[in-house]
Amino acid sequence: MIIDIINKKRKGEILTKEELEYAFTGYQKGLVKDYQMSALLMAICIKDMEEEEIFHLTDIFLHSGDILDLSFLDGVKVDKHSTGGVGDKTTLILGPIIASLQIPFIKMSGRALGFTGGTIDKLESIPGFRVDLSLEEIKKQAKEIGLVVTSQTENLTPLDKMVYALRDVTGTTESIPLIASSIMSKKIAGGADKIVIDVKVGEGALLKTDEDAKRLSDLLIKIGKKYGKETRTIFSSMDSPLGNAIGNKVEVMEAMEVLQGKEKGVLLDTVLELGSNLVAMAKGITEEEAKKMIIDVIDNGKAYQKFIEFVTYQGGNLEDFTIHAKKIELKAEQDGVLEEIHALSCAKYVFSLGAGRREKKDKIDYDAGLVLVKKEKEMIKKGDTIAYVYTNKEDFSENCKGMFKIS
Repeated sequence: MIIDIINKKRKGEILTKEELEYAFTGYQKGLVKDYQMSALLMAICIKDMEEEEIFHLTDIFLHSGDILDLSFLDGVKVDKHSTGGVGDKTTLILGPIIASLQIPFIKMSGRALGFTGGTIDKLESIPGFRVDLSLEEIKKQAKEIGLVVTSQTENLTPLDKMVYALRDVTGTTESIPLIASSIMSKKIAGGADKIVIDVKVGEGALLKTDEDAKRLSDLLIKIGKKYGKETRTIFSSMDSPLGNAIGNKVEVMEAMEVLQGKEKGVLLDTVLELGSNLVAMAKGITEEEAKKMIIDVIDNGKAYQKFIEFVTYQGGNLEDFTIHAKKIELKAEQDGVLEEIHALSCAKYVFSLGAGRREKKDKIDYDAGLVLVKKEKEMIKKGDTIAYVYTNKEDFSENCKGMFKIS
C-alpha cells in the first residue's frame, strides 16, 4: 500500500486524505519506515501538492497530538512565526511588547538545526533560563505575567516533529506544501486566536523567490481561515542579516537594546510591522494606532521591564549574562562602499565558530557570534572595523571575504 502511495505521488497524482493518513499516521506508529517516508517526501517535493492535499496533511499533523486550550485566559490570544532567517530575534522583542499591552503571548518555539540557534537556544544562553515548562507552569505564568516562551511539549504535533527531522536530513525542507502544513499545524495546536507570520525571502531564507513567498503566504492564510484563525503575513528580505547581531548571546543582547529604545533600523521596523498587525488584530484597532502603542511602551520602559520580569520568572539571571569569549575585530581590506552584507555567508561563518548545530545532540557555543559595525551603502576605509567576532576557538578564520562586498 505505501509503495502504491509513493508511486502515485511520484507520477504527480493527487493523494486522498485516506492515503495521506495511511502514510503519515503509519509513519508515526512505526509501520512506515524512514526510507519509505523519505521517498514520499521527495516525491512531494518534486511533484508538489494541491491545496486539498495540503489541508488534509495539516489536519493529520494537527490531530497527531494535543491541542493547547488557552480559554483559561481572558481576551484575544496572539502568536507569531517566522519562516527563519539570519539574525532573526524578533520573538525576544515582540513578546515583551505584546504582553506589556495586556495581550497574552504564549509561544512554543524550537531549538534549531543549522547555522545559528533558534529562539529557545537564544533564551538558554541566559544562565538559569528554563525552557522546559509543564502545562501547569505555562498556565500559571500566562495568568500572572501574560508572557511565556517555552519549548514545544512532546505531545504538540509530534508527527510534524518526526517528519521535520527527516526532512532536515533528506533535502526536503524547501517544499512549500510541507512548510505550510508544518507551520500551521503548530500554530493552530498552540491555541492562539490570531496569528502573524513573517515570510522571509532571499538568499538567507528557505524561500528564494517572491513567487514562492507569495504562494506560501496565500496557503498560510487559507489554512488559518479553515480553522477560524485570522492569519496575516508580512514579507521581509533575508538577503542581509536582520539587525547587527548573529549568534545566541549577541542576539539576546541586541533584543535588549531594541527594547530599551537604543537601536533603530530594519530590525525595529520589522518588529513594528509584525507587532502592529498583532496588536491591531487583538484590540480591533488600526495598525497606525497599534504602532503608536508599541512605540509608547518602548519609550516609557514598560516593554523592557516586561522582558526582565519574563526572564526572571523563567529562572534567568541577567546579572551573570556576559560574553566570556575573545573579541576580535574584522577589518576592511580596501577603501570603498560596503555594497552588500551577505546573510548566508555571515550565517555560515558564525556556524563555523560554533553557534549552530549539525545534529540535535551537538552542543552550541552560546558566546560565538558576529556583531556588524558598518551598514550597507556606508563608505569605509581600509583598516576600518566592519564587525566584531566573538569566539572561543583558537583556529578560527579572520577572512571576511564572501560576507562583505566592498567596491
